[in-house]
Amino acid sequence: QVQLVESGGGLVQAGGSLRLSCAASGRIFSITTMGWYRQATGKERELVADITSGGSTNYADSVKGRFTISRDNTNNTLFLQMNSVKPEDTAVYYCKAVVAVSIEGTVEVWGQGTLVTVSS
Repeated sequence: QVQLVESGGGLVQAGGSLRLSCAASGRIFSITTMGWYRQATGKERELVADITSGGSTNYADSVKGRFTISRDNTNNTLFLQMNSVKPEDTAVYYCKAVVAVSIEGTVEVWGQGTLVTVSS
């Protein structure tokens, strides 16, 4: 069984910075794509950024230039560096990973989410 545990959420002032972490553990053969998603109250869950095992990144237009996604493949950990945060960044942030649990198949795993609140 594979688990993702997010950490680093909390309250931050607009213009400030926050760093989210997502640690994967369990029976992992390899991890392909990892990503951060967020869901604000009353809105659908949306992609924030994702990153392949090779380091290719993709960002939502709303966070380009402010957020940076990265990963530590040695420790199976995903990061999201959030700079110049805005009140509209307030949401529950979820980590997702596509994990190869064997040579034969993969499974999509989600973390429990961590709340980020940006105050004006």
